[in-house]
Amino acid sequence: TARNDCSITPLTPSPSPVATVRPRMACPFSVVIAIDFGTTSSGYAFSFTQDSEAIHMMKRWEGGDPGVANQKSPTCLLLTPELRFHSFGFAARDFYHDLDPEEARHWLYFDKFKMKIHSTSDLTMETELEAVNGQKVRAIDVFAHALRFFREHALKEVKDQSSSVLEGDEIRWVITVPAVWRQPAKQFMREAAYLAGLVSPDCPEQLLIALEPEAASIYCRKLRLHQVIDLSIRGSGLSREQLRRSRHSRTFLVESGTGELWSELQTGDRYVVADCGGGTVDLTVHQIEQPQGTLKELYKASGGPYGAVGVDLAFEAMLCQIFGEDFIQSFKAKRPAAWVDLMIAFEARKRTASPGRTNALNISLPFSFIDYYKRHRGQSVEAALRRSNMNIVKWSSQGMLRLTQEAMNELFQPTISKIVKHIEELMTKPEVRGVRFLFLVGGFAESPMLQKAVQKALGRTCRIIIPHDVGLTILKGAVLFGLDPTVVRVRRCPLTYGVGVLNRFVEGRHPRDKLLIKDGREWCTDILDRFVSVDQSVALGEVVRRSYTPARLGQRKIIINIYCTATDDVTYISDPGVRKCGTITLDLPEPLPPPGAVGGAGAGTPERREIRATMQFGDTEIKVTAVDVMSNRSVRASIDFLSN
Repeated sequence: TARNDCSITPLTPSPSPVATVRPRMACPFSVVIAIDFGTTSSGYAFSFTQDSEAIHMMKRWEGGDPGVANQKSPTCLLLTPELRFHSFGFAARDFYHDLDPEEARHWLYFDKFKMKIHSTSDLTMETELEAVNGQKVRAIDVFAHALRFFREHALKEVKDQSSSVLEGDEIRWVITVPAVWRQPAKQFMREAAYLAGLVSPDCPEQLLIALEPEAASIYCRKLRLHQVIDLSIRGSGLSREQLRRSRHSRTFLVESGTGELWSELQTGDRYVVADCGGGTVDLTVHQIEQPQGTLKELYKASGGPYGAVGVDLAFEAMLCQIFGEDFIQSFKAKRPAAWVDLMIAFEARKRTASPGRTNALNISLPFSFIDYYKRHRGQSVEAALRRSNMNIVKWSSQGMLRLTQEAMNELFQPTISKIVKHIEELMTKPEVRGVRFLFLVGGFAESPMLQKAVQKALGRTCRIIIPHDVGLTILKGAVLFGLDPTVVRVRRCPLTYGVGVLNRFVEGRHPRDKLLIKDGREWCTDILDRFVSVDQSVALGEVVRRSYTPARLGQRKIIINIYCTATDDVTYISDPGVRKCGTITLDLPEPLPPPGAVGGAGAGTPERREIRATMQFGDTEIKVTAVDVMSNRSVRASIDFLSN
């Protein structure tokens, strides 16, 4: 209950002034490897600290979809019927496709599984994921399998390129997550990385969690004019040749300092990065601080699940409308591999959809779909189409679904309008008003449908800029972030965090039901002692300090419940909208006997022991350290958001 929290009385009732610890700049690692773990596609890149101007993209792997040239690989994973790891990416997709349908039902195929972490409100180590065949596995294990796969591939490639022998502790790993993810999801990724053996839990600083739009922003400020498409200039689309060139080079040189694009940007200029990915859309607002070129966040990260997957879901809903939901569900369960094939076929066509297109897009239905429908419904697919009155979808004699331009618009519209609305809303916030630059990044930003819609809505008020290799922007930025994590100097808090404490009870100000009488004194319980407030600016290295004292002698652990809320007008931890979101655990060592004491038990009353906890909110993750003030010994302190 909330009452038990209050056995800790803070020794410092007034918030201590904010202290700043200057972060160290030198990179103690010899190589940085970043993993961009995306909803629809994933990849890695690396850079040697000795030669940090060069970012090496991962090798292109076997497989690959016709018409989709990308250095990244699809985020899909296959486990054997015995739940052992089998393959990842194109290999997983192709093997699953080639399985006999009866056999395929026993294999576990996962795709787009990252979204589950975003949508689960009470994420724990036990949260489960469902494979295409309906079987469930612990999510943390699936994520660990994927990260382990990347670890092996990346290490092999780094070793091939490195002249010296690499020790494990010389590598800094960076994993990207959406900025809108809450603390539990970030911690979940970290735990999965420990499980996968990327780093040991004893060396947490070897792994950085990078925020996707932040990484994109770090890369964007290094851009040169010839590396971007400026949508605001009429007719400046990408030429086929430019696209081909940018896709075939695997090592990218990064400007030192800021690129010439920014010579137009005055000091203090602000810009928005819209990271439009497969699962989420993430918006970040930054200001460049000259001369050091560091970044300052101007408004808390916002966004939501409006990624390109929404278009796939709309296609699935359209199929349900035409062929009946029960049929689609049954086909998915009985022919999972054919269903995956159908979605892949749609995805490849989806990329070519553009607003100016007049001819229909053809999607071939797998033979088993046509056959299965005839057997189960006793009529042809063609008849079903005719009966459904869906005149925007036609049937072609070659066995294809023909999606007209209207059909494509209908599939894209809901997702795209959510993105545009979100950017427009952000632009009205006082901190963001007057921003003249908008960077569109992420895989979905390649879609001409999205580009046109954003251009139409916002092109008059700001310049819309798309980096050439837009799908790889985050990956490159994540490497740059790993080389120097101090580049983002100020962030905004996404939530208000604090703990429940006792304060002196004041008649008339505090409600009677919060009154607690202890040792003859009147206390008010459940008061929220804020560490940081929502949308507060927090600089890197800024710390919040609080002192706690054990409630009784001989206590070995202090457990402090952390509460969070999305609004700031709250007084008590019992107020609506406030929830317990994590715990801080302080392990107390045996106190050292006071000097001159005989037999360890000092004469007179023992000193009240003071434990000073220091919390950092300016990083991509919340961190805590603690020290026993009397002995100046550091105390094991951990913060946990996953076991609520």
